[in-house]
Amino acid sequence: MHPFRLAPFNTLPMNLVLLVLLAGLAGCANRPQAPRPVLPAGSAASVASTLARLAALPSADAILLGEQHDAAEHQTIAQQVVASLAARNQLAALAIEMADAGTGTSRLKPGASEDAVRLALDWNERGWPWQTYGPVVMAAVRAGVPVLGANLPGARLRTAMADSTLDGTLPEAAMQAQQQSIRSGHCDLLPPSQWLPMARVQIARDRSMAQALSQAALPGKVLVLLAGSGHVDRQLGVPQHLPASMSVQAVRLAADPGAQAAPSAAFDAVWPTAPAPEQDYCEQLRKK
Repeated sequence: MHPFRLAPFNTLPMNLVLLVLLAGLAGCANRPQAPRPVLPAGSAASVASTLARLAALPSADAILLGEQHDAAEHQTIAQQVVASLAARNQLAALAIEMADAGTGTSRLKPGASEDAVRLALDWNERGWPWQTYGPVVMAAVRAGVPVLGANLPGARLRTAMADSTLDGTLPEAAMQAQQQSIRSGHCDLLPPSQWLPMARVQIARDRSMAQALSQAALPGKVLVLLAGSGHVDRQLGVPQHLPASMSVQAVRLAADPGAQAAPSAAFDAVWPTAPAPEQDYCEQLRKK
């Protein structure tokens, strides 16, 4: 693999970054029939912050963005990353947890309607509100960059739950940690008999996303994966299933302004953001 580089932005003062980005967009618009990437969403300060964070990442073949699904700022940051990379012709593809593997927009033109995009991705509005994720998806589509469904299709969930061959795909300690994550993530409401089957499903999903990335890699360009933060964890998630030749940067978007931003064994970078609205998910699960 030949990882992409963000060196040009590393050498620019941040007060010039947005001007460079806008100039790149204008250049795209002046080429006959060239796609025109959308401007990154958010305030100028927000965009500049994301670009600075991007520039600080080492070279890689893929950037894995681990979001918190109910944190609106995280989807805005994802849209900023996609739009800015596309504006510099550095984005190979956007892979998303929010659509199943086997779906994608590669046959659509940049001017495709949102309805056509949702149809191509077989979009599940109930699980993933288009209002939340549509701007991220459309930023790639408008740039002529394919959006790839990467999640394990629902029809394969039961098979994954019973697939004991998945048990050996993680080191033993990581497998135990995955089961503990399943237990705590379901507020200790799952019976112990379900911890292993549910961990297998998580692993199968991670493998599906890893396969989508491996198949879409392009030398000299970067892939972006948008998924829940657990999926991009280096010790437990997608990175465990990627080929050794593929370099990645696993980024956790943390809805906690006080989050430790230093790299860890699980994440290469942590980007703290504003807190998400407080919700008692465990109480909601208990009611169900």
